Amino acid sequence: MQDFGDIFYNRVLLAALTASLVAQLLKLSIGFAKDRKVDPQVLVTTGGMPSAHSALVTALATGVGQSVGWGSVEFAIAAIFACIVMYDAAGVRQAAGKQARILNQIMDEFFQDNHQFNEDRLKELLGHTPMQVVAGSALGLAISWFIVPA
Repeated sequence: MQDFGDIFYNRVLLAALTASLVAQLLKLSIGFAKDRKVDPQVLVTTGGMPSAHSALVTALATGVGQSVGWGSVEFAIAAIFACIVMYDAAGVRQAAGKQARILNQIMDEFFQDNHQFNEDRLKELLGHTPMQVVAGSALGLAISWFIVPA
């Protein structure tokens, strides 16, 4: 059995986690450039530019392809996993965010008449635009090519 400490030498895992972290830090930087304020909350929330989910799974799939081969079963599994995650980020979660926005608008209009009701707002920024997914994927690809040896 391998030593658990070997996990720190797994360059594919390192590439995937680095891609996700860099994407989250880029969200912080982009938010600062736009709003001139630092919002550390973006480091732990979903949505925004670039997609950290896409960066992570693309770096993972790319790293697997680089390490064990582009024709391997492992790469096929990682690539399909990446496609599902990115489709979900740009499709299902984006639609859920749009529904949350509409429900929040209904709630705002409903409370104009001072009705008593739980007025917790729904999180609207759940998913990503296709451009955010592409940007995250490009970031993951670049980081994997830099970290994982061919």
